Amino acid sequence: MTETLYKNRPKYEATEKIESYIRENNLSPNMKLPSERDMSELWGLSRTSVRRAINRLINAGVLYNKMGSGTYVAEPKILRNLQNYIPFKETVSQAGHRFTTAVLSTQIIESNKQIAANLELRLGHKVYALTRLRSIDGKPFMLDTSYLDIERFPGLDAHDFANQSLYTVLAEEYHIPIAKGNEHISITYATEDEAKHLETTSETALFFVSGIAADAHGRPTEYAKVVIRPNMVRFKSELTLEGGGQIG
Repeated sequence: MTETLYKNRPKYEATEKIESYIRENNLSPNMKLPSERDMSELWGLSRTSVRRAINRLINAGVLYNKMGSGTYVAEPKILRNLQNYIPFKETVSQAGHRFTTAVLSTQIIESNKQIAANLELRLGHKVYALTRLRSIDGKPFMLDTSYLDIERFPGLDAHDFANQSLYTVLAEEYHIPIAKGNEHISITYATEDEAKHLETTSETALFFVSGIAADAHGRPTEYAKVVIRPNMVRFKSELTLEGGGQIG
């Protein structure tokens, strides 16, 4: 069968075939898939189409490749519910994985327009900038930077945020618990520095989450910017209608 016979096939047919194969054969994480050649012959698709589908599913976090061994089913992604906020550490632990934090930098900087506007401070006001790398089972998945008013939280840089929760410190040491907040999610592309820390390549697509955490009076307490590897995390949002109506 020549390559020309495949031209009218849907672009994502091979991807759908592989996903169906995983479901129908009840393949669990870390189980091996057939070779590219075997899958190509099984479904009558070109090896090029199968290879592209495998790469697509690797990038999506569904599969992973072992050099010289083959392609395997990946562990399921960590699910983050957007309606009921639970800290990532707790979410990861509930899924049976190990969550770790490494502090990359702690600085006192002057707020730029973006930071000042989100924290309701004057331009140039001193803020504490904390950058942390989060990992799941030793694999880096999230890089986040938190900005806080240094006058409101003096001595914040004395804490060990590799082992202490920022929100716990705010509540217990400064008596300012986080009560509410908002987040905005979009797509960005990894810079060289982000790619190095997240062990990926520059220009890789990442989730970009920015948000403000506020105290019980609604006063902005933390402004955060976060980049996340999409092959390790997925977001969930539930839709409801007032009055018991149906979505249609």
